[in-house]
Amino acid sequence: MRIGMAINYSGGFKETVAELADYEKAGLDIVFVAEAYSFDAVSQMGYIAAKTERLQIASGILPIYSRTPTLLAMTAAGLDFVSDGRFTLGIGASGPQVIEGFHGVPYTAPLARTREVIEICRQVWRRERVEHQGRHYQVPLPPGQGTGLGKALKIINHPVRPRIPIVVAAIGPKNVELAAELAEGWEPIFYVPEKAGEVWGEALAAGKAKRDPELGELDVIAQASLAIGDDVSGLLEFGRPMAALYIGGMGAKGKNFYNDLARRYGYEKEAEEIQDLYLAGKKDEAAAKVPTELLEKQSLIGSEGFVRDRVQALKESGVTTLNVAPLGRTHEERVRLIEQIKDIAG
Repeated sequence: MRIGMAINYSGGFKETVAELADYEKAGLDIVFVAEAYSFDAVSQMGYIAAKTERLQIASGILPIYSRTPTLLAMTAAGLDFVSDGRFTLGIGASGPQVIEGFHGVPYTAPLARTREVIEICRQVWRRERVEHQGRHYQVPLPPGQGTGLGKALKIINHPVRPRIPIVVAAIGPKNVELAAELAEGWEPIFYVPEKAGEVWGEALAAGKAKRDPELGELDVIAQASLAIGDDVSGLLEFGRPMAALYIGGMGAKGKNFYNDLARRYGYEKEAEEIQDLYLAGKKDEAAAKVPTELLEKQSLIGSEGFVRDRVQALKESGVTTLNVAPLGRTHEERVRLIEQIKDIAG
């Protein structure tokens, strides 16, 4: 099982990157850089590539709406080049709050667009002339559109690899099926191993049935906060505001994918209460309604024995990469947590 860690994009970035060498020595395998409505992730990943030697680097995630498919491919090829083949392209649809509210782009057809983006990216990396006449992306523009001067082109540079790994962030059944069919990896959110088969098993099986064997086994990436000790259970509370934001605030009634997931996990009543409170501006009250059980089951916070049991449950459910957020008070404590989880995960 690989051990990953997400870089906080809200501040202190250079200081965090300066500490990555210690995490590398502790056994960290891959670092994920998010992109929301913050600084872009690409410049930060280039900086990480220059400051590290072994660590794998992944976008976690780049929204598919904010860049053209060919720009996503060029960006991935560039990052793979400056990192000597250490880059993974994590993509996802994000949500209408970010895509429409920040980028000013209509949030339409996320499933079909994701499929076309993947197809175009792989054409670029194979150095083929990009010719794609899909429903949502036409490259080059067909006759009658634009100036009529656009011709099919291939990337000038030779990418380090003809197929850069793609990870798709997805939680809806159809999106998960697509990830299992087309991508090297799949990253859900709020992953509960005991519920994964019930919630996503059918979609994963349907996607894998259509999967090209050349893609290899699907890399399943689960996120979890990490703290190991006999007196750390109180740290679960740090997860409440974020869970409330996603379950309650990431979409209107009937249009919140994360709220839907909480309901599919069996928390129908709580999901409705959280959303009602959050949309009414009562964020603290919404956070208080997040089920403690949900926080516990998606985290690695507890005694070493508890964490070992949870890691085993994650493995048995199919997880192959564990993306942790170490909750130590100091850098030294966080490094020690990476050492411990690396040992536990084997």
